[in-house]
Amino acid sequence: MERWRGRVALVTGVSVGIGAAVAVELVRLGMKVVGCDRDVGKLQKLAAECQSAGHPGVLVPFKCDLTKEEEILSMFAAIKEQHKGVDVCINNAGLAHPEPLLSGKTSGWKNMMDVNVFGLSICAHEAYQSMKERHVDDGHIININSVGGHHVYPVPDLHFYMATKFAVTALTEGLRQELRAENTHIRATSLSPGLVDTEFVSRLHSNEPEKVAAMYTFGTKDIASAVTYVLSAPPHVQVCRFSLISTF
Repeated sequence: MERWRGRVALVTGVSVGIGAAVAVELVRLGMKVVGCDRDVGKLQKLAAECQSAGHPGVLVPFKCDLTKEEEILSMFAAIKEQHKGVDVCINNAGLAHPEPLLSGKTSGWKNMMDVNVFGLSICAHEAYQSMKERHVDDGHIININSVGGHHVYPVPDLHFYMATKFAVTALTEGLRQELRAENTHIRATSLSPGLVDTEFVSRLHSNEPEKVAAMYTFGTKDIASAVTYVLSAPPHVQVCRFSLISTF
């Protein structure tokens, strides 16, 4: 990770869970992390904790609603002005609503598409443009996917969510192919964990805490370690698809 010290990473969805763990780990390793989320209060608290811990990097909070393209574009403009640009883009933000295909609300479906697919794609597009205009040829775009982006599990509440994650699988592979066609060494990775101990599942099953506790397979630090593993690969090695499956 030494080559990433002092460089700029954008991490989306940083206020809690995987995003918070990834941001803190990258700051600990010396990166300048722009962490974006709608809840800027939690971001500021996390940034203060990183500073108090004496980490060599820094967490820069940025309020952004990923369902609004204009806010994403404004964020990238601010990053360009204040930090020159993005070297690493980690598309972590994602959400699920319990809206089955036969009885769900289309408003929930649209919100999932806006964040999980469109927001991710716009961030990847803008990150690439930032790298290209600065002649950064070793950048990295990591999309936090899910095992639900490779297999449809019999969970009606999550069927539409899984469809958005199948889209992430296709988008990341398409991104890899287009980057290769551009003769760039910028890499793209789809990182697909199983169930992680975050607020994600508890929001879906708030009335069944015992059921939720039994579901978890990974902690957020496991995913942060996976991210640093991907970033630590030699420049000539591309980890395209990385699934985290429990050995237990």
